Amino acid sequence: MMLRALLVAAALAVAAPRMLSDPLPLQDLYVANLKAATAVNGFPCKALSTVADDDFFSNTMVTAPRTDTNPFSVNSTHATVSVFPGLNTLGLSITRIDLAPGGLNPPHSHPRGSELVLVLKGEVMVGFTSADNRLYSKVVKKNELYVVPHGLQHFQLSVGKGDAVFMAMFDAQSPGFVMPTLGLFASKPAMPMEVLTKTFLMG
Repeated sequence: MMLRALLVAAALAVAAPRMLSDPLPLQDLYVANLKAATAVNGFPCKALSTVADDDFFSNTMVTAPRTDTNPFSVNSTHATVSVFPGLNTLGLSITRIDLAPGGLNPPHSHPRGSELVLVLKGEVMVGFTSADNRLYSKVVKKNELYVVPHGLQHFQLSVGKGDAVFMAMFDAQSPGFVMPTLGLFASKPAMPMEVLTKTFLMG
């Protein structure tokens, strides 16, 4: 009986890493067909005969975007599967974030991915809160990394004298974006006022 229990435990230990990650693709190429009429969890693939070199290329990060078009002084340039079809089924994507001095990427979360931040320019305070409401934060400088665990609420704030630029890399082709302030105050239909007043202890 003891031997059987040990064998089962060993089998589970070996299988655990596989159970905790996305399954591997079943073929080399599975380029997203962004025009497909059929909706699936992700994107169906293009016919192999129509796959081109450009499906695996993106120049979306080349031009420095403006940061003066919103009150947060931030701009995000995404390279997710919806604009970069070659990412389909590969479980990764990347976003470029530009921040003016004092600019803020407001608290948000990615329900489908962990985030690895690589600062390319400036100094960025990166912070996240855990499920027990503990804040972890660090000022991250050029060529330094900071990781935000899967699904946790986090922010990035430019704290240097000049502009800041960082890359956010994800272990998901479409990590999603949830911003609490938008969810509470810009939902359609609107959030019931009674819910908001009680949530913010205003009633």
